[in-house]
Parts: sequence; structure tokens; C-alpha cells
Amino acid sequence: MRTGRAVEGAIQRLQPYGRGGRIREAVGLLLVAEGLVASVGEVGLLHLPWGEVPAEVVGFRGEDALLMPLGEVKGVQRGALVEALQQPLKVGVGPGMVGRVVGPLGEPLDGGPLWEVAEERVLEGEAPAALERAPIRERLLTGVRAIDHLLTLGKGQRVGIFAGSGVGKSTLLGMIARRNQAPVTVVALIGERGREVREFLEEDLGEEGRPKSVVVVATSDQPALLRIKAAHTATAIAEYFRDQGQDVVLMMDSLTRFAMALREVGLAAGEPPTTRGYTPSVFAALPRLVERAGPAGKGSITAFYTVLVEGDDFQEPVADAVRGLLDGHIVLSRRLAQEHHYPAIDILESLSRLMPKVVGEEELRWAGEARRILATYRDAQDLIHIGAYQPGRDPEIDRAVALRPRLMAFLRQGIHEPPGTETLAQVLGEGRP
Repeated sequence: MRTGRAVEGAIQRLQPYGRGGRIREAVGLLLVAEGLVASVGEVGLLHLPWGEVPAEVVGFRGEDALLMPLGEVKGVQRGALVEALQQPLKVGVGPGMVGRVVGPLGEPLDGGPLWEVAEERVLEGEAPAALERAPIRERLLTGVRAIDHLLTLGKGQRVGIFAGSGVGKSTLLGMIARRNQAPVTVVALIGERGREVREFLEEDLGEEGRPKSVVVVATSDQPALLRIKAAHTATAIAEYFRDQGQDVVLMMDSLTRFAMALREVGLAAGEPPTTRGYTPSVFAALPRLVERAGPAGKGSITAFYTVLVEGDDFQEPVADAVRGLLDGHIVLSRRLAQEHHYPAIDILESLSRLMPKVVGEEELRWAGEARRILATYRDAQDLIHIGAYQPGRDPEIDRAVALRPRLMAFLRQGIHEPPGTETLAQVLGEGRP
């Protein structure tokens, strides 16, 4: 590590070429550097008395560059030297990452050695061109009955899991991570509470899912920029395995905290707030991230993004924007969770847009029949509960009352319960449809 006069001499040698500068101002999360010539997204190296801290150029104000540090900047002083490295952030990837826990920039967190790096990937890569994407025609089994039978997914599909707090998002992700049929799963924990990281690794992911997973962690106490980079790091890792011809599952918990971190950076850089304080750059960054998932070339990335809905408001800005970007949504119901029905998936509010393309006609008909039973019971529920409905008046309601308990039992599934081989046709009886 270069310090003292050596660092100062190195920076001064860069000055004639406009690649070095000095910190002029520090305001909140933002550092203002004068004399620094760099482009947005470029990494700068901040030289402090106790070490070097990377920072990213996030904008400009007049002739000054605005930087946001990717680490702790206690002790920063006016006049501190900053050097432009003339390159974006990259992550070293390789097959040895599988089974490991890494930090926001791809550094090992589990105490193990660095894996053999096969190549370096730019964190914020480009999405595949539209015409390079193969059509999605092959189903992906998740091992969760409610999804596999009523919300069937295809390899390369992008799905949102929408829910309020405390209704089982992490548990559902753990079930999918353990049981999905993809050879590699990349899990990104964005803005997670520190104590919950180990709980997820040991309880939700477990010994069954850990050996085939790469877990990227950025806890809530880390800088906003690191939380943003963790989402891009996880996507870059998934892209590497996809480009090796593998089918990858990418799980991000949560996309909302990614958007909140973007809001922090945008507000600090001087962007005007719009809906509920979110800045315009947030709604530009969301499609750039999620479009990187999907099929491309020989492999695919099937992505699950959790979306937190404040106060169970499914029309809040991030949820509303994300719903239009994805290929389906799985809604978790607080009412079902209160009834101890897990996973608490509200089938009638959920949708897989690609289900008709990956299942046969018969299976699609039985899924439609199950939805009709649930919808019929929901519409007549108040009359049934107060005793105002007389059996025999409506055959459809009678059928819904008779079959709903069996259907709900089929949709309930314990954390460690295998999916089994029972089908909707067996649950609902083979007389219809």
C-alpha cells in the first residue's frame, strides 16, 4: 500500500494529464473532488492516511467530480488525494465460486481462499440483444407445488415475489434455492439485517442448497453504493455461468432495497425527488438490471426478485414499475400467513405469463379449473360464512365448497416437505374438466 510522499508524488505525476485530483468538500455521502477528470461510473482511488478506499464517480457539479466511496471514509481530510483508475469495477469469476459466500464486490466472506479466477466481468454489464434471446419453451421445476402446478415457470423467466414484511419471502426463496433443478443458484441478499444472513445460510438455504449456490451479501449497514453493486455483482456472476451454457437461478432479496439504495445515491448527487422521494434514475436503473436476466445463447438465467410492499400497498411506485418489467408475479398474502398457510401464495392474485408456453393443454385446463374453484369460493365466501347460502342452489358453489379444502391442503407445503407426485387432476377428481 502506497502512503505519504510516495502517494503524493504519484498523484502529482498524474496531474498534467488530468487524471488526479483532491477532495475539496465532503457532504453526507458525497465527496467533491476538484481537478479530477473522469467519466461517470469510473473508479477513483481515495488515498487516506490509514489506507486506500475506492470510490465511484456518480456525477459532476460544474468543474468538480462527485464521488461516492465504496467503503469507510472516517478521517477523510480536505485536500486528500484521489486518483482516477480509468476503468469500471470488475469481479473475478470462476467455477470455484460455487458454494461460497462473497461480498458486494465479489470478495470472499466465508474465510476461504480466493477461487481460481477464470475471467473478470464488468459489474454493470449489458443486457443481451433482443434478437439474441431464444424463446422460452422449457419449464423449470422449483420444488414448490403451488408454483409448479398453478404458476408454472420457464427457464429464463423473470418473476417478482411481492409481499409485505413477515409473510415468508425468505423461507420461500430458501425452498426454491434448495429444490430447483438448475445446477447453479446465485442468491443476492441486498440490505439484509446482519443477523439474518447466517440464519438464511443455515436454515433457509441449508446443507441441501448451499453446495450449489453462490451467495452475495451486502448488509443494511454498508454504504448505499455497495448495496447497489452487490445486485450487479450477483447478476454478473449469474451471467458468467449462463455463458458457460448452464441454466442458472438468480434470486435477489430484495429489489426494493436496491431501489432505496439508488434513491440515496441519487438524492445525494442532487437529483430531484419524484414519486415518494424516488429519483428518476431509479426507474431507469431497474430495467437495466432485470433485463440482464433471461435466456441468451446456450444458457439461461431464471430470476426471482422479491419486492417489499409498504403497508401491503401493491400499487407503491417500485412494485408498480417492476410488475411491468417482469414475466410474472407471485403475491404472498398476509391473510393466508395469519391462517398459517405456507407458502402464503395468493393464487388468484399471482400470474405466470409464460405458463401457457411451457405446459400442455391438459395441465393448463386443470390449473384453470383450480383457479375457478378458488374464485367461486372467494365470491361466495361471505354468504357461506354467515349461513346465508343454502347447499344445492348453485352447483358451482357446491363444487367449490367440496373441493376447496383438498385444494388448499395440496397448496400447503412444509419447509422440508418434498413436492410429491400428486397432480391437480388427482386432487380435484378426474371427472372435469
